[in-house]
Amino acid sequence: MYKGSCLCGAVVFELLSEPKATTHCHCKMCQKQHGAAFATYASLPKTDLRYVSGEEHLSSYNSSGSIVRKFCSVCGSSIEWSGSEKFPDWVSIAVATLDTSFFPKSIKQSHQESRACWLETS
Repeated sequence: MYKGSCLCGAVVFELLSEPKATTHCHCKMCQKQHGAAFATYASLPKTDLRYVSGEEHLSSYNSSGSIVRKFCSVCGSSIEWSGSEKFPDWVSIAVATLDTSFFPKSIKQSHQESRACWLETS
């Protein structure tokens, strides 16, 4: 089991299973939401995400189509996104919010066409 929380600690959650896929997403929406070159998410069945406390502090934003992003309304930490038409019963958790060490077996790269040009300078 993995434990996680937002920056201020208002939202606390647990992952009841090992995430099945981990991805560095380089899409513009993830860049904007995280204020970073990419966001790293780990995906698991929605039934395996349990909010321990602070669920009332989650705010939602429909960023595109059926995709809903959730974040802490107190500190703004990105927590999850879901709503994929291909995987409707899955949720993706922002890996940086995990308080328990997480060592994925592999990490995929997605939306590399939007990869930040300043990631690699020579």
